[in-house]
Amino acid sequence: MTIIGASIDPVRIDGSLSLLEQDLHTYQAIGLKAVELPVHGLDAIFNGTLNPDRTRQVMALLSDFDFSYSIHSPNPVNLMDTRDPGLHKAVLLASLEFARQIHAGVVVVHSGRFISEEDFNVTPARSLTVSEQTRMLENEARRLQEIAGQYPDIRIALENARPYLSQSPYTYAERLEPLKDQILRVNRDNVKINLDFGHLFMASRFYQFDPVAAVGPVKDLVVHTHVHDNFGGVVHHWEKQQTHQLPFGRGDSHMPVGFGKIPIQAILNLLLPDYDGLLIMELRSRYLPDTKTSLDNLSAMIKACGAKQ
Repeated sequence: MTIIGASIDPVRIDGSLSLLEQDLHTYQAIGLKAVELPVHGLDAIFNGTLNPDRTRQVMALLSDFDFSYSIHSPNPVNLMDTRDPGLHKAVLLASLEFARQIHAGVVVVHSGRFISEEDFNVTPARSLTVSEQTRMLENEARRLQEIAGQYPDIRIALENARPYLSQSPYTYAERLEPLKDQILRVNRDNVKINLDFGHLFMASRFYQFDPVAAVGPVKDLVVHTHVHDNFGGVVHHWEKQQTHQLPFGRGDSHMPVGFGKIPIQAILNLLLPDYDGLLIMELRSRYLPDTKTSLDNLSAMIKACGAKQ
């Protein structure tokens, strides 16, 4: 059975449990079956340590709902970090412990970046040699192996990344083939792929490849998805304001399904009906009123695939 859910926007709730509850009621009312919680948006982790009081508060709130849950770890988590790798590992471990306590089966993690987004203004990605990149890939794989062993009951889903003008390739995960290679390097049953449809489409435009064909070789490794729409236009990392990007079809829009140009139906045709993970609509908060429309559009696509909901 295919389960559709939506994400909670961490910037929108910004630590507010009342806003979290409000959004959960909204999702419940329109018939969603799953929710992706941003552990960082809940103030559940402070300085690499799980906040037990806040975790209990969240668990009490969630007890009033009957959703399936996944967790998004904090965006800056980077298991390739060289300045404070222990802290990044600790934050991911805290995210996994939070997932275990609320009975979430998947934790989404942004794949390792050779150069983090926070350092884009000071360090160009292309300054790294192939040997340096290989060493960082091996470091990430080793850390993932250690972490995965501590939480064998939770799937760690590495997310494919969006490209940036003048900064790419800042991570191996802008393309699915190297992401697959890294998953195979890690070689753990609970470390797989979170397929982000929007990032895939932007990368396909930037690197000039067929986004649908790219999914075929990795589909058996996909255990989680972020489904949202855009027009494929790649931007610089400092371009964040959606109101300026949308008129030109640029940016990681995170629009409702059907609002952009991503071949979502064709990708679903490849994944379904064998895929058994969640389909999480990861929409920007500006589209909260359009979540039902997105749900209806995605449901129609799933039906066209012949999959059950």
